[in-house]
Amino acid sequence: MIPSERLKGIEVFVCVADAGSFTAAADRLSLSASAVGKSVARLEDRVGARLFERSTRRLALTDAGAAFHRTCVRVLDELQEAEAALAAQRQEPAGCLRVDLPATFGKRKVLPLLLQFARRHPRLQPRVTFTDRFVDLAEEGIDLAVRIGGPDRRMPGLSHRQLGVERLVFCAAPDYLDRRGAPKDVDELSRHDAVAYARADGAAAWRVPLGEMPPAGLAAAMGSMPIEGAITLGDAEAQFDAVIAGCGIAQLATWLAGDALRDGRLVQVLPGWEAPGLPLRLVWQTSRQLLPKVDATLEMLGEGVRVE
Repeated sequence: MIPSERLKGIEVFVCVADAGSFTAAADRLSLSASAVGKSVARLEDRVGARLFERSTRRLALTDAGAAFHRTCVRVLDELQEAEAALAAQRQEPAGCLRVDLPATFGKRKVLPLLLQFARRHPRLQPRVTFTDRFVDLAEEGIDLAVRIGGPDRRMPGLSHRQLGVERLVFCAAPDYLDRRGAPKDVDELSRHDAVAYARADGAAAWRVPLGEMPPAGLAAAMGSMPIEGAITLGDAEAQFDAVIAGCGIAQLATWLAGDALRDGRLVQVLPGWEAPGLPLRLVWQTSRQLLPKVDATLEMLGEGVRVE
């Protein structure tokens, strides 16, 4: 028997068993009671077993019928799940997609990926905001966000995926180092001009290892060193521009300073004193993950967004 023949009558049989009568099943299936009865009879002939005990008062499954019913229900459920999965794959990401990104990291590292993604899916309408503040996704109707740092606790209704941890390095422009020299250790940083990043409600500080730097491969205990007399900026890109202009030493993430270090616009200071920065996370409303526009974007960003 070819596989498709085995499925004939299965749905009718399950409906009769669930409804408890041929008449009720016929109403559900929009068939005549006679057609339902004939379908079940053909199925019984094919499998070589009685599936129902029939009487004038009731219709009940036989032992064989009950076992067959359990298998049929499972098979129909699996077919429904397979069809739903295929339908989801066929659905093109479409509609308004609200994304919130950190200002500088978002423009430099995430936006190019989103623009390429939008070109591949012309029915998608990204609406992107850039902010370094904590955004309540549910309250502001954001589908997903990329966050640097933020609360460690898991918020109800949100899912998280960590994409890496920043690596922080001290650096300065060659012009500044020609004028002031390079510090030989962390303690000498206090005698240099600093270009710091801090929000309006935060204090500026270096992130430095506590005590002696451990051997390579071992993690150092980290602490904060307050910065005094610093140029303090509330925007990472402005901080980067000030360092390039020779205003002092900054501790920058490698995703921000990497190109300038490679082309010589910046020089790494105290190369043995690198520090882990803040974690990078992909955050989204769990209830929206099954939407094709959200699911596809999460997959793309999860593969494409990384920090060194």
